[in-house]
Amino acid sequence: MKKFYSGALALCTILGLSAQEVLWQKDITSSTQDFLSQVTTTIDQQYLISGSSIQSDKLKAGSSKKNSGYDFHLIKLNQQGEQAWEKYFSGTNHDYLSASVATQDGGFLVSGTSYSGKGLDKKEDSKGGSDIWLIRLNEFGDELWQKTLGGSSDEEARAVIQTTDLGFFVAGNVQNSPKGYGSKDVWISRLDKNGKVLSETVLGGKGLDEVEKMIPTKDGGALLGIYSRSNLGGSKKTENYGEGDYWIVKLDKTGKAEWEKNFGGKGDDHLRTLALTSIGYIIGGESRSERSGNKTVGIEKGTDLWLISLNERGEEMWQKSYNLKTAIY
Repeated sequence: MKKFYSGALALCTILGLSAQEVLWQKDITSSTQDFLSQVTTTIDQQYLISGSSIQSDKLKAGSSKKNSGYDFHLIKLNQQGEQAWEKYFSGTNHDYLSASVATQDGGFLVSGTSYSGKGLDKKEDSKGGSDIWLIRLNEFGDELWQKTLGGSSDEEARAVIQTTDLGFFVAGNVQNSPKGYGSKDVWISRLDKNGKVLSETVLGGKGLDEVEKMIPTKDGGALLGIYSRSNLGGSKKTENYGEGDYWIVKLDKTGKAEWEKNFGGKGDDHLRTLALTSIGYIIGGESRSERSGNKTVGIEKGTDLWLISLNERGEEMWQKSYNLKTAIY
């Protein structure tokens, strides 16, 4: 979940799951405005805090920094919440970090949306408009490689995962792409462990499609959770039921679509998250639809949480609706 912080990048309290005992808490102060994107747990149970910040030393008179915009901001904490290191990665314009994943060797891959050309820490030219900027780091935050992905249109980064062959899937959105199908489509890149691009795919219907979540699957592929306002057409083989639906696409390890499913009622249903289970997947999001389409549960009031359980073939096992008696945004 993205959250805006003014003057502080506040890390959520780490809790003991059994008794909810507070083990430690940390407030990371800042004199500028910051965005927290993600807290990633490493394989050795440490924490990477990732987001975007304006570096305070850039605001000082005579600073050698040429960029006054947002940069990738990373802080690694150990198991006790003590800071192990802090890193910034700067382009010449605004760069917003969106997602990170802990890699099997103890390092990280971070992904963000870059409006920068070549310069400062960014080693490749812009492809045109905004691009997806990837940086592979070791456990100490040192850069191993970086890659700029995109085309002549505007791309935005949304998710990154590592697969069973130690390569990566990177997911984002692209607007009005000449390779696309609608006003906004889903951009998928598959890379090997060294950052070589193995394949690039655009998914979408004739309207707007935005990827919200991506998770790795047991067979080395990926599951995409997409908020779709598209009907049948383009690469989309399923019809929408309402204003906005859950669109689920399963990719194999080569990045090819294996199956897709569409879930929704007559109103607006916005997918937010995915989870892997022992027998399949859980799909979750917000629903404003009454019982209609292939939605078999109604809404209690306004907006409900709508969960769907799928097996590994994408077949529905059950669905549930929950109301928290408060507004959902």
